[in-house]
Amino acid sequence: MPSVVLIGAQWGDEGKGKVTDFLAQKADIVVRYQGGNNAGHTVVVNDDEFKLHLIPSGILYPDKVCIIGNGVVIDPAVLIRELEYLAGRGINTDNLRISERAHIIMPYHKKLDEVIEESKGDAKIGTTKRGIGPAYMDKAGRVGIRFVDLLDRDEFMALLERNLKDKNDLLTKVYGAEGFEKDTIAEEYLGYAERLRKYAADTSIIIHDALKAGKNVLFEGAQGTLLDLDHGTYPYVTSSHPIAGAACIGAGLGPTEINKVVGVVKAYTTRVGAGPFPTELDDETGAHLRDRGHEFGTTTGRPRRCGWFDAVITRYAVRVSGLSGLAVTKLDVLTGMETLKICTGYRRGSQIIRDFPASLKVLAECEPVYEEMPGWKEDISTARKFTDLPPAAQNYLNRISELSGASISIIGVGTRRSQTIVKETLF
Repeated sequence: MPSVVLIGAQWGDEGKGKVTDFLAQKADIVVRYQGGNNAGHTVVVNDDEFKLHLIPSGILYPDKVCIIGNGVVIDPAVLIRELEYLAGRGINTDNLRISERAHIIMPYHKKLDEVIEESKGDAKIGTTKRGIGPAYMDKAGRVGIRFVDLLDRDEFMALLERNLKDKNDLLTKVYGAEGFEKDTIAEEYLGYAERLRKYAADTSIIIHDALKAGKNVLFEGAQGTLLDLDHGTYPYVTSSHPIAGAACIGAGLGPTEINKVVGVVKAYTTRVGAGPFPTELDDETGAHLRDRGHEFGTTTGRPRRCGWFDAVITRYAVRVSGLSGLAVTKLDVLTGMETLKICTGYRRGSQIIRDFPASLKVLAECEPVYEEMPGWKEDISTARKFTDLPPAAQNYLNRISELSGASISIIGVGTRRSQTIVKETLF
């Protein structure tokens, strides 16, 4: 029963969509287990580019079952637009399944996300204002509306009426915003229910039966380790758990069912939003990485902050997710740079820190300790074996592996599916 969990091992945006798409070739089922439409994956197949936000990247293969797990929060309007987008591109989505236990993002979640963020002034978190956080808050507060509830008109109306009283009071009396009308929401959302009803399933059973039958299952995380609600750079984090342990909860299976965990890292480091970033390059080198790597958010379009590879972060991801391997993406972006740097630790005053700190105050006071390595000028976009890479590129990857404490399984040398080097077979 081969099962692989694929996570982001930095701040997200590591290129998980491409790696998921590549691994999905040998998977029977692809499962998205957390997050919402605040995440985005870009996949390039031949010369066609696909941008996905909720549906697993495996949907581009007609024979794969794709699952949106119970750990995901779903904006039904966004999901329907994504289904229509794929249909318009000639992609069949009949193999999509949605967990009945997944929670639904409501209009008041998005409005609350907006007004709460605006009320923070300079202390803003940098939320995408898509209602993700408030939806997870309601889930934890046991007042959320699940997909199975949306499909039951009477249950949905009762839950909506109960929730609107509290949400409208909060919006109007605390934030001075307009409330919502029950009938308006009901008409809209019950329409969504009919559009999505055919995809509903107890997806935990599908996954369990597939693993029992010896099929290959790939679990796809959104965001990255340092955006994890518990283990990330809190409070500049997402509202769910991108680390590997969440795959069990967000998909409905036990930890003994997981065989391998692969962390996706860029050959450098990027971050979107506020918060400390030790290796950030606010100079021409950072701008070069941003332009050469097309570092703009798939979902928001926001420019990403860019910096050198941080091995402290990767070691941390290896530890908290038990990574058995790394998938290094965008190695080709570094081509032509004379000297490369890898952060091996942090300097805080006279102290050298080797492990990622919990305190943002401490992290903000840290300066990177760098190790320099020579770059390469050769075009690597046609490399298909590790030995095809220039010696300097091989040395750079080997050093990343050594400092991180995990072997390298996959190397991306371009945006296309074919521009991938497999160093270790996962399925």
